[in-house]
Amino acid sequence: MVEICALASGSNGNCYYIGNEQDAVLIDAGISCKQILNRIGEAGLDASRIRGIVISHEHTDHVSGVRVLSKKLGIPAWFSQGTYNALRETEQPDRYHIFDPEKPFPIGTFKIHPFLKNHDAAEPCSFRIEHDDWHIGVFTDIGEPCDRLKHHLRKCHALFLETNYDERMLWDGPYPYILKRRVASSHGHLSNDQAFDLVRDHAGPELVHIFLSHLSGENNRPELAEEKFKPLSDRFKVSLTSRSTYSGFCRLR
Repeated sequence: MVEICALASGSNGNCYYIGNEQDAVLIDAGISCKQILNRIGEAGLDASRIRGIVISHEHTDHVSGVRVLSKKLGIPAWFSQGTYNALRETEQPDRYHIFDPEKPFPIGTFKIHPFLKNHDAAEPCSFRIEHDDWHIGVFTDIGEPCDRLKHHLRKCHALFLETNYDERMLWDGPYPYILKRRVASSHGHLSNDQAFDLVRDHAGPELVHIFLSHLSGENNRPELAEEKFKPLSDRFKVSLTSRSTYSGFCRLR
């Protein structure tokens, strides 16, 4: 059995829990330690099972809580070398490990499969987490899908997938033009349309549950992301994650 839950998912902070009866890992810690622990409790999960925090890249909405949480729980954090080097000193935890983006590594009873992704950060990675033949993807902050992403997607049973923005809302919205270009670039974020096309064309036969994730508060609305994925509802269960509370909770058995 594997439990998965988005403790936070959005442009204001991200943290994803993957656990079993013995161990758990967090992917990113982009809200405060207090918020993470509160949401773990609210979701009925067990913080004492967490064996490590794996960080995707150095942007604040993915690392703001990692130093304090690592110290509070007495657990290490894992970074690519480029990501660790890009952190401010005040963000660097005392206990940490460096992973190779091309090599899987264990945390407790889980195997973490990292891979490089297209995003405007130093050495950004996404992850496929494996346990007992279950595979969970955490795929956010992606400018455009690469062959590595498609390879890992085909193996997934459940997936946190970025649906960051609606095309019309972005281009008609209040962002400065240079920021709109950054969001929509090949090293920015996935739109609802891009995420839909990715899953429609490249999901593997084992995929059963998609969690629409990392929605922008300014350039998307939950109902727009849900509406986009309706044509796939006969193939997958599709759920939203939340910017303000735990969500996306499910058990794979």
